[in-house]
Amino acid sequence: TLLQADVNVELVLQLSKAVEERSIKEKLPPGINRREHVVKVLYEEMAKFVGQDPAKVEIQPGAFRKIMLVGIQGTGKTTSSVKLARFFSKRGLRVGIVCADTYRPGAYDQLLQLATKAEIPVYGEPGKKKPEDIAKHGLEHFKKEKSDLVIIDTAGRHRNEKDLMDEMKRIASAVQPDEIVLAIDATIGQQAIHQARAFHEATPIGSVLLTKMDGSAKGGGALSAVVATGSKVKFIGSGERVEDLELFVPTDFAGRLLGMGDLNALLEKVKEAEVKVPEAKVRQFMEGRFSLKDMFDQMENLRKMGPLRKVL
Repeated sequence: TLLQADVNVELVLQLSKAVEERSIKEKLPPGINRREHVVKVLYEEMAKFVGQDPAKVEIQPGAFRKIMLVGIQGTGKTTSSVKLARFFSKRGLRVGIVCADTYRPGAYDQLLQLATKAEIPVYGEPGKKKPEDIAKHGLEHFKKEKSDLVIIDTAGRHRNEKDLMDEMKRIASAVQPDEIVLAIDATIGQQAIHQARAFHEATPIGSVLLTKMDGSAKGGGALSAVVATGSKVKFIGSGERVEDLELFVPTDFAGRLLGMGDLNALLEKVKEAEVKVPEAKVRQFMEGRFSLKDMFDQMENLRKMGPLRKVL
């Protein structure tokens, strides 16, 4: 299933070995079958890379923060920069976007068109050729405007394009971003790990934004990118509109990779099965002492088991 979801082969083998070892060694919790236990172990191993808690963003009004968005051509990076800006502006922040893409014809016009619809101000210098200078001027402009956050949209580049990778280093050196976000296409497949590694070697990646998750792609490349960069996925682009950007939720992502829609329910079931009854409580039952509180607890546990036909 993971291979079909475009997770890197080496990573799948690593996960398979870890899951096999734990599944053999660990004792099954009462009421949990082998399949449910293996899925739970696999999720925990995947969580070591992507985390177990939903992503959080902590940018306070009044703080001048800089985010630099990078990625290969065709990932939807420019659209994602507007989505990011919209995401933060809806949370009360003053956001601006700097167009530092001097490579692609019409880059500034496209960004301006998208951002205007979302009511996000844009800074650019069409015709100029030094993106690091444009980025610096843009930061100065938005600092005067008392913006809380500035997103720097850079040119799309491939890992084999040395000039563009060097350009990315110069921009990062000039603006000193608080975070560099790598936009990864959910449909990129096995190439994700190589691209992500190359970008990380050029400029340390702080987080990953997964684009085009509204199609049939399961986004296995994101797991590979996370391993290659040592960063976490923070955002997922789930549609074409500027509002279609969500915070990353590990259980939802893992469920999609594994082809399981209700992974949360299974994890909760295993978690409840692993809860141990206190020794004092067991001793009370053995001695025949059973209070109304005990009866209430037992009825609650029965209710959590679901319909009787599933138990039988």
